[in-house]
Amino acid sequence: MQRICAIAGLTWKAAFRFRLFWVIAVLLLATVVGLPLVIKDDGTARGLTQILLTYTLGMITALLGLSTLWLGCGTLARDVEDCQIQMVAVKPIARWEIWLGKWLGILLLNGVLLALAGGSVYGLLQWRASRLKNEREKAILRDEIFVARASLREEATDFRPDVERIFLDRIKKVDATGADPQLLRQQIEEQVQAQWQVVPPGHYRRWEIKLGVLKDSVRGQPLFIRTKFNAAQTNAAGTYLGNWQVGPPESAKIVVREMSLSADTFHEIPIPPDLFDDNGVLTIDFINRNDTALLFTLKEGMEVLYREAGFGVNFARGLGIIFCWLSLLAALGLASATFLSFPVASFLAASILVIGLSTGTMANAVQEGTIGGYDAEKGTSGHTWADPIFIPLFKAILGLFNLVQQFSPIDSLSTGRSITWGQLGLAFTLIVILLGGILGLIGVFIFNRRELATAQPNQ
Repeated sequence: MQRICAIAGLTWKAAFRFRLFWVIAVLLLATVVGLPLVIKDDGTARGLTQILLTYTLGMITALLGLSTLWLGCGTLARDVEDCQIQMVAVKPIARWEIWLGKWLGILLLNGVLLALAGGSVYGLLQWRASRLKNEREKAILRDEIFVARASLREEATDFRPDVERIFLDRIKKVDATGADPQLLRQQIEEQVQAQWQVVPPGHYRRWEIKLGVLKDSVRGQPLFIRTKFNAAQTNAAGTYLGNWQVGPPESAKIVVREMSLSADTFHEIPIPPDLFDDNGVLTIDFINRNDTALLFTLKEGMEVLYREAGFGVNFARGLGIIFCWLSLLAALGLASATFLSFPVASFLAASILVIGLSTGTMANAVQEGTIGGYDAEKGTSGHTWADPIFIPLFKAILGLFNLVQQFSPIDSLSTGRSITWGQLGLAFTLIVILLGGILGLIGVFIFNRRELATAQPNQ
């Protein structure tokens, strides 16, 4: 461990020798502190957090990500090119210890810079929040944004028995009509799900949210309904009337509200505390008062938000996920520098980063099953000879990048959603241990087999 720490210390010295630490620190402070003071928000709590969280944390991630790639590629590739690594390699230290020491050195540097920038954002956010004069906006900030809110949904309904029963009943007619059994099963699944998602005019939909062991911890706290629906037909007003009834059915503490809400938009409706029954079940009824059917999807139609932790803890966990991203970029830069020169390693690492940001194009190709695109005239996909090569490759790349992209702390923090310790642990396991470990093994393997003497420039 002493040898690894010594290499980490040399990495710090290299960062200061390149003036990287001071340049990034100044850029971070200018971005985090300077620009938000110049740019004015719209005076609302959501506008405040959108600028100070979405913008600043995005810039912090971008600046530290680029500097991490640059330092990861430079600290190893330049040591090889300048013949400094040869002086270290002849000492009683393994090459994997050199690689790991440089990786840890970059992580410590990122940790200091991220803590500096994150602390500045948190302090500036609290200062700007104290200057809000509107009491209603302060309440929104306190209850909906400066909080870590987790969510509960209705237990998933198992549609398979109903689908199987209807399918077996209709399969007898398939032989006569020549219909595709797989397509028939898919149509039946959609019809069965529609019965749970669609609320016809004059009908109602009931959700039963089971709080379980949380009923004691959320007692006395206000809850929020987060809902979204789609309308079968649009109307002139653009809003749709409905009655919301929350609480135990046919009880004295049930709350009834008539609200007109817009479609295709998430709405958060505050509800009073303790509207669940003795078993911890929160009952929510919606009565459709329109002339058109409304659709509440099983995924986004209904969830209940409750306070899970404070904003400070949630903010720290969000920074922890960003730190996991930076550790992966450090491993990518070092792995590239083990067999390439500094310019080529930087280009390779940056190219991989660009590919990661272009996964939408690959996802479309995988969905269409071809890289040839869609032929509008023929109404078919233009399959090419390269599809058997690139489509499986795209699927593998998407699988790897989706492991990283599923963690988005910036969106969660700006909307007051909870980043749980479980999510942070999962991010650390998938990003740092799994993906970072794969890059580390590749980098160490190549670095062990590389002949360092051949990297010496010609005199």
